[in-house]
Amino acid sequence: MPIVKQLTILLENNPGALSNVCSDLAGKDINILAMSVLDTIDSGLIRMVVDDHEHAVKKLADSGLNVIETEVLSLEMSHKPGTLAEITRQLSKAKINIEYAYVSVPPGEGTSIGIFWVSNLKKASEILEP
Repeated sequence: MPIVKQLTILLENNPGALSNVCSDLAGKDINILAMSVLDTIDSGLIRMVVDDHEHAVKKLADSGLNVIETEVLSLEMSHKPGTLAEITRQLSKAKINIEYAYVSVPPGEGTSIGIFWVSNLKKASEILEP
């Protein structure tokens, strides 16, 4: 299971803030692979996985943003009913807590990607290895 770096950014909750981040990354040919946005009254919490986290961190820092890097699991999953049930069952059985997760599911057949931050990253990676 690949353990990847997730970037977390706290942004002002106003029109254009997220667009600026996405444009800054696109301007450096950095692709966003997965993203989650959580809003609060005056700010937004952005979590994302990109294809070049080192350059992304530098670009975002150069733009005046604080970026937190966290290791998370990036799981390629079958796109069929029960896949998430099986993954969460295995983690539960191993007493590994899922702190948060976000999943991308394309329409149709194929695979999807799930990003999981868990209480024991190494153990989760080992038990979910195909």
